[in-house]
Formats: sequence, C-alpha cells, structure tokens
Amino acid sequence: MSVYIGCHLSSAGGFEEMGKRALEIEADTFAFFTRNPRGGKSKKADPEDAAKLRKIMAQNGFGKLVAHAPYTMNACSKDERVREFARMCMKEDLEKMELLPGNYYNFHPGSHVGQGAENGIRMISDTLNEMLWEEQKTTVLLETMAGKGSEIGGRFEELAEIIRQVNLSDHVGVCLDTCHVNDGGYDIVNHLDEVLEEFDRCIGLSKLKALHINDSMNPLGAHKDRHARIGEGAIGKEGMVKILCHPALQGLPCILETPQKDLQGYGAEIRMLREAIRERNSEKEENR
Repeated sequence: MSVYIGCHLSSAGGFEEMGKRALEIEADTFAFFTRNPRGGKSKKADPEDAAKLRKIMAQNGFGKLVAHAPYTMNACSKDERVREFARMCMKEDLEKMELLPGNYYNFHPGSHVGQGAENGIRMISDTLNEMLWEEQKTTVLLETMAGKGSEIGGRFEELAEIIRQVNLSDHVGVCLDTCHVNDGGYDIVNHLDEVLEEFDRCIGLSKLKALHINDSMNPLGAHKDRHARIGEGAIGKEGMVKILCHPALQGLPCILETPQKDLQGYGAEIRMLREAIRERNSEKEENR
C-alpha cells in the first residue's frame, strides 16, 4: 500500500524551500496556497526554483502536490467583479502550475448566494471551460464541501454535474475532504465502502485524485466545517486510519489541514498516522 501524507506549507520562501521543509517533517507530499488565502496578487514564479523542487520530489519519492486556490475565489458569485477575480486567479495560477507539471490545483467550487444550485453549477463549469486548455499538465480539483449555506459541492451529484458540463473533463478531478464529507452527511466512519460506492456511481472513483485528511469538531451531517486534529473529533484516529488504508484510496496525496500551532505539530501528526498505518497493516498480515 502507498500512502503519501503531508500538510500545507508556506510558499513564502519559494518552491525549493517548501520541498526542504517537507523533508524535515517526513512528508512526501504537501499543499501550498498559490497566493494569499484571502486573495491578492500572486508572486511571480521562478522556473529554476521550480526545477529544484522537482528534483527533490524525484529523489525522495514524493506523491502529487496539491496547490490550493484562495478561499475568496468564488466562480459562482452574484457579483461579476468577484467572478472576474476568480477567472484572473485561476488563469494566473494554472499558468504557474505548469512549472510543476503533472500536479493538482484544488479550489472550493463556491457559493451561489441565492441564485440556486443549478445556476451556480453552470457558472463554475463556464469558468472551467474558459480557463482549461487541451495541452495543460495540471489537473484541476473540485473540493467536496460541508454544504453550509449556499455552498456548491456538499453533494457528490453537484460535483458530478459540474464535471459533466466541462468540455475538457479529463483535466478535472475531485479532492475529498474528510471533515467536509462528514459534516455534509456522508458516514465515512461506519459506512466508508458505501460512501465510496456512491462516489463511484455519481462521479467515478477514477476522478478522486486527492484527500484532505481532517477530523471534524462536529457530528455527522452538521453542515458546519470545523476541522479538528486527528483523533480529536467525530471521525477519530481509528476512522482516519481505516480511510488511509482503504484499497481504493491508495496512492493519493493526503493533505492535513488540522489546527496546529507550528510545522512540528504536523510532523508529529504525520509520524503518528504512519505508525498507525504500519500497525494496522501488520495486524492484517498476522490474521491472514
């Protein structure tokens, strides 16, 4: 079984620095914001710096990276200026990601703010149709959401419909956030197989490209989106390890977004999960 585990890293020091920081905490994947999470201008990327990161990744057996769009990006806003900002962000970010070919660019689908899910879905797919191009090497990921307010993506069917309306759908996949799907009402603790079967029916497991591995402060179906450290919420350590060991989820980059005070906190969480996975796999071998 192959499990790639990492966390969000600051991009302030550039690409190579993120690779070095990942190695410090024994991560073999990571996520980074393409610009300030609350929006703003994107720092110009250095192709030589990107090449140094690619070398670190190749030498250390990294999985795919999961870049993250700013939270303020809402492709289905009522406000045309907000939608234009989303288009600008995605265009710049996808161009930058081509310096790290073959990786992922994840974004929150957005909130329709009273316009209705059908209109929101159409706006999101229209944006993707405008931004994607045939030769690009980056796969764009729609993130599963908790379904709070007018969020799009709280149900698998909504993500499936966005993808259906995208012309270059081969360039689009899904990032499953464990906290979000728990809060959205999908019981990944007691019925993981059934949830994955439903995902497969609606979207197709081949479209599941990455995981955000977060415990949840809230019970199943709360629609609130409050992340917790692994083992300190409704999913629990055992539930998370079961997810990470599921045969259908092997080889995916698994990104921690749990509330930690510093990078070493993430390092400890990564080591804890790796040890728990080893123990689970050992027990399975002994019981064969």
